[in-house]
Amino acid sequence: MTEQTRTVQITFDCADPAALAAFWATTLGYRLQDPPGGFASWEQALDAMGVPPERRNDASAVVDPAGTGPRLFFQRVPEGKQVKNRVHLDVRAAPGLSGDARMAALEAEAERLVSHGATRLQRHEPAPPLGAGHIIMADPEGNEFCLD
Repeated sequence: MTEQTRTVQITFDCADPAALAAFWATTLGYRLQDPPGGFASWEQALDAMGVPPERRNDASAVVDPAGTGPRLFFQRVPEGKQVKNRVHLDVRAAPGLSGDARMAALEAEAERLVSHGATRLQRHEPAPPLGAGHIIMADPEGNEFCLD
């Protein structure tokens, strides 16, 4: 039996899909997913689908412009976040760097993301040989992620 690889989509339950999609697009350098073929905008597509105005922020998605990263999908749910994430994203903000240079790059990225609505939670100092150092953050709806 031949095993087949699968692609993944990362789904976020949230209160404001459009706002959270915009945050993650900024964080990762992604872009809002294009509307379906034949439509110049999402408004046109949603009008054609008969989606009422109060339901137009029920979902949103962002994609990697290069087409290599996973699609991020945001869906509105009625309940707020309750507990710490069991799975989280590591945003690779300092590839190839170590020590003070790495932590300075992570600090700069943390500052940039805070200006876009993120919250800084905790800094972990480098602890060689295995711990390179990272910063724990939360997106605007409280989902934890690491700057790594």
